[in-house]
Amino acid sequence: MNAEFDIVILGLTVTSSWGNGHATTWRSLIKGLSSIGYRVLFLERDMPWYASNRDNSQPSGAITILYQDVEELRAKFESTVAQASLVIVGSFVPDGIEVGEWVNSVALGRTAFYDIDTPITLTKLDENEADYISRELICQYDAYLSFTGGPLLRRIEETYGSPMARALYCSVDIDLYRPRQSSFKWELGYLGTYSDDRQPSLEELLLTPARKLRDRQFVVAGAQYPSKIQWPQNVEHITHLPPAEHPKFYASQRFTLNVTREAMKRSGHSPSVRIFEAAACGVPIISDWWEGLNTVLQIGRQILVAEGADDVLRYLTDIAESERLQIAAAGRQRILSEHTPAIRALQIRRYLEEMNDNYSSGAARRNRRCWQAAGGQASWLASERNRQGAGEHIGGEAVTLHHSSDLHQPAGEGC
Repeated sequence: MNAEFDIVILGLTVTSSWGNGHATTWRSLIKGLSSIGYRVLFLERDMPWYASNRDNSQPSGAITILYQDVEELRAKFESTVAQASLVIVGSFVPDGIEVGEWVNSVALGRTAFYDIDTPITLTKLDENEADYISRELICQYDAYLSFTGGPLLRRIEETYGSPMARALYCSVDIDLYRPRQSSFKWELGYLGTYSDDRQPSLEELLLTPARKLRDRQFVVAGAQYPSKIQWPQNVEHITHLPPAEHPKFYASQRFTLNVTREAMKRSGHSPSVRIFEAAACGVPIISDWWEGLNTVLQIGRQILVAEGADDVLRYLTDIAESERLQIAAAGRQRILSEHTPAIRALQIRRYLEEMNDNYSSGAARRNRRCWQAAGGQASWLASERNRQGAGEHIGGEAVTLHHSSDLHQPAGEGC
């Protein structure tokens, strides 16, 4: 390709939201990057599962191109990858290790791994089962961007040798996800693909309350639920709900439920995109608890926490409508101030500047050798001091938002 791009992204999928949370995350991020002037190319492996379930072949904010295999990727996009200021490779990309090694061998700009599944990835690494990232490859990337923040970032630097690990939570497109006038169809709903480790919590926090409140309606929307599940008669199951229908879905609930995978709960600081979507739509959220939740939404004021079915039942039956609306409004305001695509794009800009500073100083040159643990620790301590001195807080992380001259920004484009 002859066109020049500031940022090249190689992700699992941006064209299909079927059975995965990656597509909506990528769509939101590239829209934010485009809004502050970055030219973005998204490269996606053409996989049969997603090919038969595509709901957006050209998301706003990027040019999206499908490729068949790594050989085609190398042949057609080497020059494009080499010239980009930043190349991002996402988690669960097919042949991700081979793709990552190639990217780091040809890129003249900075490279980053964006892990949308961080606790799962690190478990796979510890069990030698990861096929899209390796310990050796982590050292080659200039940065490890993570859906999970908190203490796990230090572990990624000290144990796995990343020169720079930073939180990059998901975000929500507030042009699409906003309050709507709708009559309530369901008392409580849940949106999420089936997962073995989430199912017990879904049973406790939604199906059990549904069995006790038989005069009220509940809903679960998501793919891959086994046929053996016995849904109560007052629980509707929707096999797949395209992103375009999410706002209406949320608006039709009095409350919505967030349930977290066990690996994410153990690590903490892993907010689901569903939290951001529901809150942006002005729907109060009932969530299981995990460390760091209060850094995303204030518990009791902006989000409700349930340890069991009794908590859910109390919220559904005892909370006055005025209080329900107050919680919804407070949650939405927090999302608008901290978790939009433009704010994530500004974080990317700030992290890119940090990568360039590290590279220029020689502290994090990509040279196919892993950092020693002491080097990673020193980098983390320095970065923490920098964050503590910054005046801007985004998503629980203190950041400094700078303007970069490194990337192309058309005249008149701003945040």
